[in-house]
Amino acid sequence: MALVTTEKMFKDAYDGGYAIGAFNVNNMEIVQGITEAANELNSPLILQVSSGARKYANHTYLMKLVEAAVQETDIPIALHLDHGDTFELCKSCIDGGFTSVMIDGSHLDYEDNIALTRQVVEYAHAHGVVVEAELGRLAGIEDEVNVSAEDSSYTDPDEVEDFVTRTGCDSLAIAIGTSHGAYKFKPGTDIKLRFDILDEVAKRLPGFPIVLHGASSVIPEFVEMINANGGALEDALGCPEPMLREAARRAVCKINIDSDLRLAMTGTVRRVFNESPAEFDPRKYLGPARDAIRELVRHKITDVLGSDGKA
Repeated sequence: MALVTTEKMFKDAYDGGYAIGAFNVNNMEIVQGITEAANELNSPLILQVSSGARKYANHTYLMKLVEAAVQETDIPIALHLDHGDTFELCKSCIDGGFTSVMIDGSHLDYEDNIALTRQVVEYAHAHGVVVEAELGRLAGIEDEVNVSAEDSSYTDPDEVEDFVTRTGCDSLAIAIGTSHGAYKFKPGTDIKLRFDILDEVAKRLPGFPIVLHGASSVIPEFVEMINANGGALEDALGCPEPMLREAARRAVCKINIDSDLRLAMTGTVRRVFNESPAEFDPRKYLGPARDAIRELVRHKITDVLGSDGKA
């Protein structure tokens, strides 16, 4: 099976009341852990690459890892650029074999966001690639994305129909209260996603795929594992998984997960080194980290996304 776009994935997810997991990848073990879990559960899958991951691992190496994942599985897999911020970056990924790209013009004013998104859409559609855009700004830090709480903003439902019509984008990332990174909320915070905004957006864009960024839950098990082995994430707090499952039952067709993968991998590696300080065989610490990622993704697919058995 070849790489696919997200078009059919999102239609099926919207109609079925579930979401597709978009999992960020950086190396072989992460790709393996994610795809093994999705294949075992017969779940459609989006592997996504940030510009930072692309610089770190090299486009060609990442493409070959994803090609291997496609060859080793029997599920539909899309390859997506996460938070592309220029036309040139999106074009490079499209030309290089990605089946989906995100152009993030949320840092621009409204008209400039539309112009940039439209430019990417025209090129992508001419090459059979789909485009995710963003309206509204999430707080937090993820690779090159760094937005303070003061500069963040909820998506305005009054703008979404005009934005989608004028840009021609295929899906829309909106801001309803999620946040990038591990330090999303202070302990004791009454975390509430703005489902009123989500419902209003869905009303204005019936049947249109909505995306949630910053949707890692910062699972306590992995935070505790890191802290018990020399880390300092005591104040880390993520988005409650029941809220994400509810979002998936509504109009959200794609949920991005990155920080939870990093925490699972880092926590496991720290534990191995703490238990075996003299260990120097990468297979002995990256292997368990891969296993942790696989179990995390299994949990996300079955308990949060609801995409198991939907491939």
